[in-house]
Parts: sequence; structure tokens; C-alpha cells
Amino acid sequence: MKIDSLIDEELKNPEFAAAYRDEGELLDTAITLYHAREAAGLTQIELAERASTTQATIARIERGDNVSFAKYAQIAHALGKRVKVSFE
Repeated sequence: MKIDSLIDEELKNPEFAAAYRDEGELLDTAITLYHAREAAGLTQIELAERASTTQATIARIERGDNVSFAKYAQIAHALGKRVKVSFE
């Protein structure tokens, strides 16, 4: 069975579907932060210093860990950006 078929089958389970969606959203955030940091030419340490946080926090977010909205905003502001929420 191909992985896509397996995932499609598992998505029929509401609990799995919710967890799958949540993880996807965290990974989207992780990728977005990574690309914004790279585009700014900053290392994790440099961004952490600008955002008054730790390199470990930046690394955790870039791995897909969840943090507060306030922390995302703090990091976005350090990049000269703002957090934008949309419901799609």
C-alpha cells in the first residue's frame, strides 16, 4: 500500500484527521519561520538575540513545536514582520 493510500484511509478516522491537520499547520509555521529567517540572512542565534528569546526556542519552532501566539509575534517583529492569522 502506498503512503498516500494509507494516509487517505487513516484520514477517515476523525481523531487522526484532526491530529494530521494540526501537525500540518505546525509544520507550515515552522517552514514559514525558517524561510523568513533565511531570507533575512540570520542564524537562529542572531534571530533569538533580536527577539529576546533563546536559540533553542527558535530551533523548537523550526522543528514544528508549538509556542504561544505572543512568541510568534515577538519573533515576527524581530524580523520586521507581523503575524497574520487567516481562517481558510
